[in-house]
Amino acid sequence: MPDKSSSAKAPSITRESVGGDPDYIAPTFPIGPFVKHKSNPILTPNPEYDFESSYLYNAAAIVLDGKVFLLYRAQNAAKASSIGLAWSEDGVNFTRLDHPVLTPTEPWEHGGGVEDPRVVRVNGVVYMTYTAYDTVKARLCLATSTDLVHWEKHPPLFSDWEEVEVTVSGRHAIRRGFTKAGAIFPEPGLDGKYTMLWGESFIYRAESEDLIHWTTHPFDEWFATGVHLWENRLLEPGPPPIRTKDGKWILVYNAATTGGGRFRSNQYSVGQMLVDYTDLEAGPVARLEQPCIEVDQDNEETGQVDQVVFCEGLVQFKGQWLLYFGQGDSELGVAVATVV
Repeated sequence: MPDKSSSAKAPSITRESVGGDPDYIAPTFPIGPFVKHKSNPILTPNPEYDFESSYLYNAAAIVLDGKVFLLYRAQNAAKASSIGLAWSEDGVNFTRLDHPVLTPTEPWEHGGGVEDPRVVRVNGVVYMTYTAYDTVKARLCLATSTDLVHWEKHPPLFSDWEEVEVTVSGRHAIRRGFTKAGAIFPEPGLDGKYTMLWGESFIYRAESEDLIHWTTHPFDEWFATGVHLWENRLLEPGPPPIRTKDGKWILVYNAATTGGGRFRSNQYSVGQMLVDYTDLEAGPVARLEQPCIEVDQDNEETGQVDQVVFCEGLVQFKGQWLLYFGQGDSELGVAVATVV
């Protein structure tokens, strides 16, 4: 059974904490193959604490001071989301903080809450993109921290955005003010600016000089959209991109389909694409033809949302790649690949 151990206090993290695995080896494209861990789900809702009493899934991951830390989406019986914190010595067995570290406090968060974090650490500061949801619109937001517990929020990033949405039926619709899913490169590009890949139905580009204030490219300059059948409805960045041995970058992303072949309507999968940071205008260099993670477990087939695997956290830790993914929007699993 998944461990439900908890603590009133988190390990001490500061700006001086050491990030990453000391024996880190840069990957080649693609990372994998991934195998789902036999202990899945590794985290499930804990009814002892209201904030995570109903659902627990979609976790960002980061390695600090020799531990894996997860920032995960938790929901109570009212389906209001908050962000919880957990940590582990082995990447599989976790202790949780007994209270959330990010809760809905702003008007654009009331009703739905704060959800789906991605994290990147630059110069000792952790930048967390997350989705604020007021039950009507999703808004991409940003928060910063140095200790993973106390966070400073910043306003929604792209409030005037308009895009084309691909519906479950395959029809196209205009969606206004709906923004999600920001994956930030952990280092600046050649122009000295940082880049964020973001979006849900398409993947877009945004740039920043300070990692706080972001300017996005217009819709018609999108970075990527679906190519394969299993990604023809939705494309959404996962964890921050990871640099390869030859200086390219790997973006793990989430996709959904209108259905066909072995893929059912609105089935989610996890893929990987290769990115040239020096030429983002060209779009992806390559992508996997088949998903690296697919729905094949009971708690992925059926959950709060059926047919879902969804990744927001990937770290290298003690000779393994650990890819954390939501199962059926209800529980959290991990898939493992050997570092080579």
